[in-house]
Amino acid sequence: MSSRTAAELIVECLENEGVTHIFGIPGEENIRLVDAISRSSISYVLTRHEQGASFMAETYGRLTGKAGVCSATLGPGAINLLLGTADAITNSTPLVALSAQVGMNRSFKESHQGVDLTAMFEPVTKWSALVATAGAVPEMVRKAFKLAQTERPGAVYLAVPEDVEKAGVAEEARPLAVNVPRTDEPSPEQVDRAATLLRAARNPIVLAGHGAARAGAGEALRRFAEAVGVPVATTFHGKGVFPDDHPLALGAVGFMRHDYVNFGFDAADLIIAVGYELQEFDPVRINPDGDAKIIHVHRFPAEVDAHYDVSVGLASDIGRSLDALADAVGPREKTAGGERIRALLDAELTRGAEDDRFPLAPARVVADTRAALGREDIVLVDTGALKMWMARLYPTYEPNTCLISNGLSTMAWTVPGAIGAKIACPDAKVLVATGDGAFLMNSQEIETALRLKLPMVILIWVDDAYGLISWKMDLDIGHNVDTAFGNPDFVAYAESFGAAGHRITAADQLLPTLREALAADTVSVIACPVDYRANLELIESLGDIDESLT
Repeated sequence: MSSRTAAELIVECLENEGVTHIFGIPGEENIRLVDAISRSSISYVLTRHEQGASFMAETYGRLTGKAGVCSATLGPGAINLLLGTADAITNSTPLVALSAQVGMNRSFKESHQGVDLTAMFEPVTKWSALVATAGAVPEMVRKAFKLAQTERPGAVYLAVPEDVEKAGVAEEARPLAVNVPRTDEPSPEQVDRAATLLRAARNPIVLAGHGAARAGAGEALRRFAEAVGVPVATTFHGKGVFPDDHPLALGAVGFMRHDYVNFGFDAADLIIAVGYELQEFDPVRINPDGDAKIIHVHRFPAEVDAHYDVSVGLASDIGRSLDALADAVGPREKTAGGERIRALLDAELTRGAEDDRFPLAPARVVADTRAALGREDIVLVDTGALKMWMARLYPTYEPNTCLISNGLSTMAWTVPGAIGAKIACPDAKVLVATGDGAFLMNSQEIETALRLKLPMVILIWVDDAYGLISWKMDLDIGHNVDTAFGNPDFVAYAESFGAAGHRITAADQLLPTLREALAADTVSVIACPVDYRANLELIESLGDIDESLT
């Protein structure tokens, strides 16, 4: 045996995988691992809650395509990693969660802080395993990253018992070579079948999901849409993979009522789903009768659903599939319509930009946020009523610049997520759009951002309630109950951390305040009161549209 420990070998394996940051909180049972990290090329990002660590790792993984890594002690610390781990698996994001576990010498009996963590993580991971012997470290770490990063990417969990962590390893123990899968070519027969369907379609439409962004297929998607003249809608999760200022863009689909973009699907006889996964939203929303033909373009076969009955599947590299399909179809007449859909979205955002009410109209907040950020800056949108407004109206031009969790739709991921985003994309401006309810669930990570000197802006949409639940109650039962709460003074709260605090007291203050905060070299918190009476106004206006918009 060498003088190295399993903890040191784990760190060597992590370095071999290209890991540069690990997000977490140390505990008594993994002190050797944290110490080994401190002597490596990897930066250990000390967080204020393990849940925050998991969201940082998830966002880092989403933006880099490499598995983000989070770490915790055993028992309660590991359990706190569960939410971000589940969010990653449902958002198809590569993540590796590591935690300590009770030693093998007491794993067989009732023991302090001993719970079956591998069983707990199994339903929300691609693989959940216990590192039962130090000799297994190289193979298990390599397998963890291979599974996490291979399509369909997701989360993996490894538990390291305390006695295994400090055990010695063989002198010859080394990390395994990292192999990268080759990009696969589409089947010519499947391409021909898909081309036949597309040539025969009268009103085809593209639905682009986040899988297209993961594949780096944005340019191929644009070439395809232009070549065959087909309009493109995206999912909330896929915003930006097709630029919203393109003449063929229809905007994002996924709102809880029949929105403008849905009318594009009402007339569609063929849906070309590109990088779409069913967890992004229920396909019954775009194919209620199950009668539209579907071409599924992704790296893996489609999930089974009565409203997503695939006619042809192209399970290969997305960009190559789109290029091959465009070549096989050849020139065709551009699909008519879509102009009115874009005009309605543009008009709604323009009205919002001119709305001077206070508290602010949601559309005004969206418009000012868009005006303050550059095309490649990043906004992280939390779950709540604001997600509906941002997803519908926020024009997005580049992949992964408007980040939305639409697999698990988790609250409170954005403040810690912004730390992962800033580490992954240090040159981008980063803005958090969060409700007051979600903000206070993980606001402790403001201290982490300040300690790491990561400037970002946190824009709080303040309505003193869980606004999305209030909205849903108002729609379904005519009133809302038990959704209102009180709030602290957000400006004083921000300043207590050492962050900059701003309070919006008039509509015309938001845009200049956003610009000032984005230019500042610190964490800035902006409390912006929002008038969510506009929620029901929106539903009423959409209900008045009873004709085809295409």
